[in-house]
Amino acid sequence: MKIKKLFITLTFIFLILFSNAYVTVSNASEAPSIDTGSIYLMDNRTTKPLYTKDANTRMYPASTTKIMTAILTLENCNLNDIATASYDAVASIPEGYSIAEIQVGEQLTIEQLLELLLVHSANDAANVLAEHVGGSIDSFVSMMNTKLNELGLEDTHFTNTYGLHDDNHYTTAHDLAFLMKYCLQNETFRKISGQASCAIPATNMSGPRKYDSTNQLLIAGNEYYYQYVFSGKTGFTSQAKHCLVTAAYNNDLELICVVLGNDDRFNVTRELYEYAFSNYELKNIINENDVVTNITINGASNNTKNLDVLISETIPALVETNDNSELIPIIDLNTNISAPISQGDVLGKVTYSINGVNYTSNLIASHDVEKSNSIVYLIVTLIIIIFIFIIWKITRKKEIID
Repeated sequence: MKIKKLFITLTFIFLILFSNAYVTVSNASEAPSIDTGSIYLMDNRTTKPLYTKDANTRMYPASTTKIMTAILTLENCNLNDIATASYDAVASIPEGYSIAEIQVGEQLTIEQLLELLLVHSANDAANVLAEHVGGSIDSFVSMMNTKLNELGLEDTHFTNTYGLHDDNHYTTAHDLAFLMKYCLQNETFRKISGQASCAIPATNMSGPRKYDSTNQLLIAGNEYYYQYVFSGKTGFTSQAKHCLVTAAYNNDLELICVVLGNDDRFNVTRELYEYAFSNYELKNIINENDVVTNITINGASNNTKNLDVLISETIPALVETNDNSELIPIIDLNTNISAPISQGDVLGKVTYSINGVNYTSNLIASHDVEKSNSIVYLIVTLIIIIFIFIIWKITRKKEIID
C-alpha cells in the first residue's frame, strides 16, 4: 500500500514538472506581452521588424543619446588624439547625472573618453568629446541633427550631447534602432559598446579609474547577464524612465532591440531576444550559381544557344523556423538579350518575397554564347553562286560567239 502511494506521489510530481517544462518551451515560441514603454526589435541584416510596440511614438532617449555622440566622434577623430577638458564641458552637468569626475584641464585620449561615455555613461565625457570634435557643444549638437537628417531619422531631434531632459530632445524606438544599425557598421563602436568594464590609467590630473558597464546584460555573473548581447547603451532620467538599446548575435542572426520607458528593460530585452531566436532563423533560400531558368539566345550558334541563367550570389533570408513553404522567384530579364554573351554577364535580376521583405540578386550567364555563323555561311554561299553564275554566263557567251 505504501509503495502504491509512493508511486502515485512520484507520478503526480513528474506530471507537474513535465507540465511546467512544456509551458516554458511553449511560451518561448510565443510573442511576449509587454504593456509598458516603446519597443522595436529587428533583424540587423534585413531590417525586418520582429516585434514592435508604439515604435513611432516620440519618447525621451536619456543616455541612449550617447550612441550618436560616439559615432560622430569615431567618424571625426583618431583614437589616440588627446582632448583637454574645459570648465564649461565638466561644470555644466547638473547634479545627479552620471559623471567620471573629469577635472578642468585634464587630458584623456579619445578612446578613453569613448570608454567613459559608452561603458560608464559619463556625461562629462560626452561634453569633452563634443567640444573636441565640434569646437563647441552647440556646434556638435548641430552635427548630431545633421547626421539624423542624413540617415532619414525624421522623428528624432537632439538638443544636447548626453540625454539631459529637454522637451525638444526626443526620439522613437524605430529611429534609435536604425541609428544603432548605422553605428554597428563601425568596428570600434561595436568593441567599446560591448565592454563589461573599462579601466582608465592615471592622467595628468587623476589617478587610475575603473568602472563596470551600466548595461547589466554584458556583465557575466550578473542576474541579468545574457550571453548573446555584444553591444548596447543604457539610459535613465525620471522623465524618460529606463531605456536600453542593444544588439545580440546567435545562430547567424544579428538582432537590434530598443526598449524605451520600461523599468524592467533588462528582462524585457532578454525575453524579446529569446522569442526572436526561438522563432526565426537565417536561411539560404538559393545558393550562388544555382540555375534559376534556362533561355534560348537569338542569333547564337547551335552549340551555345541554350543558356542556363544562374544566381550571382547566395541569398540569405530571415524566415520563421521550420517554414518550408515553396518560394516562387520573380524573374526580370534584360530586354533584347542576344549573342555574343560572355560567361558571368549580368542578364537581369531575380527577387524572392518573404513576409513583405524582398531579397534580390543579379542573374548571370553560365557560359559564353557565340554569335551564329549562319549569316556568314549564307553570304559566302550567295557569293559563290553569283561567281558560278558569272562564269557560266561568260562561258555561254563564248560558246555563242564561237
